[in-house]
Amino acid sequence: MMTDFLLASLHHVLIFMLMAALAAELVLVRPGLAGVALGRLARIDGAYGALSLAVLVVGVCRVIWGAKGWEAYSGNVWFWHKMAAFLIVGLLSIAPTIRFTRWRRQAAANPSFAVSDAEVRTARRFMHAEAAIFLLIPVFAAAMARYGA
Repeated sequence: MMTDFLLASLHHVLIFMLMAALAAELVLVRPGLAGVALGRLARIDGAYGALSLAVLVVGVCRVIWGAKGWEAYSGNVWFWHKMAAFLIVGLLSIAPTIRFTRWRRQAAANPSFAVSDAEVRTARRFMHAEAAIFLLIPVFAAAMARYGA
């Protein structure tokens, strides 16, 4: 029972941290993005990726060693909706990460480099889509808890 509690607690904390990282990225990616902010953005994006992996690993641990077990999850349609939403968020995050890496390299080669407003708008579109889909994850989690198989 304590294992289930610890895994659930860690899973929830990591998810809040993941959303905080995405929110921090959204704050940084704005017109005029340049210089030190690009390095900060790269570090936050790295943390975002690491947190995503940690959420996934702890989630798998919950499925394996948690109180409910695989059977409770595998037959729950809301679990699969939640997994699909997480996958979509991950896929949407690829394009901004590639851009952030490219921007950081350009800034390293040219200290006066500034990201164009058009590039910022494109990255933000992906990030807003990530955030919108991300918001479905707790909704699906609540449905999982209430309307299980």
